[in-house]
Amino acid sequence: MIESKAEIAEAVERIHAVRREIAKVIVGQEAVVEQLLWCLIAGGHALLEGVPGLGKTMLVRTAADALDLTFSRIQFTPDLMPSDITGTRIVEFGAAGQPAAFRFQPGPIFGNLVLADEINRATPKTQSALLEAMQERTVTAGGETHPLPRPFFVLATQNPLEQEGTYPLPEAQLDRFLLKIDVGYPSREELKAIALRTTSARETKAEKVAGAEDLHRVQRYAKEVLISDDMLDLAVRIVMSTHPGEADAPEAVRRHVRYGAGPRGVQALIGIAKVRALLDGRLHVSRADLSAAAGPVLRHRIVLGYEAIASGVRPDELIAGVLEAAGVGP
Repeated sequence: MIESKAEIAEAVERIHAVRREIAKVIVGQEAVVEQLLWCLIAGGHALLEGVPGLGKTMLVRTAADALDLTFSRIQFTPDLMPSDITGTRIVEFGAAGQPAAFRFQPGPIFGNLVLADEINRATPKTQSALLEAMQERTVTAGGETHPLPRPFFVLATQNPLEQEGTYPLPEAQLDRFLLKIDVGYPSREELKAIALRTTSARETKAEKVAGAEDLHRVQRYAKEVLISDDMLDLAVRIVMSTHPGEADAPEAVRRHVRYGAGPRGVQALIGIAKVRALLDGRLHVSRADLSAAAGPVLRHRIVLGYEAIASGVRPDELIAGVLEAAGVGP
């Protein structure tokens, strides 16, 4: 149980300190940084989507520095093999007269903060190599199961699907990402600041201001945040309204959606709402928390129909309609 308000405030301040350290390196992108921290505190994985050059890789590396977590990067390419991610068994020759033996050589997935860079550049076979790691926090190779370090997060970057040489992630894998974070272009002023910062002789790097134990404390506190029956019913109604067959679904959902969010969507919506409430200094979930969490939680869990894809309908537009129908402002 949470013992005192001072304990909560001290733990939350560590996270705000991480946010400030990230801001020393990353210009702007406040919403992206905020959602990334939500995801880490909730203990899930995040998918960051945006065109190349927007600082997605730098953001993940900077977060690892500020939290003092081991960082591992996997560059996804069409010729990447599953064993290049998980690791493989290698032959280890003993001394003279001793038999050879197999030894497991861990792959880059064995890290605290794993950057899966341009994940949709790899083939579906290689993408699926992450499924066990993301869900079970283990890797199985040669009939043996190896636990991954704790904490363990996969932060994947993805190029927009309209670009050439990309492979859409399957729905089963998308659902295992707690959040999908859209990374947009910087503003005019932010672009000027980026140019000045990156073309000067001074190199800025985030300092360690928190550790794995601090993160674990905040994760535990977030789980203790209360949610009333009314807010729980609202969260369920929001998720159910993404189903085209649901009576309360907006007309746009019934017309454009093939499949809506499932049970992981409800779990993620409530979990992220609790984290947002905690970081705001509250121990209860509000309607604003659910509204803010809905976009990044649901946008990758809504499967659009062919007409919607052809018409350029975006999941965020449908989510906005769902929230409006549920009486929750954006």
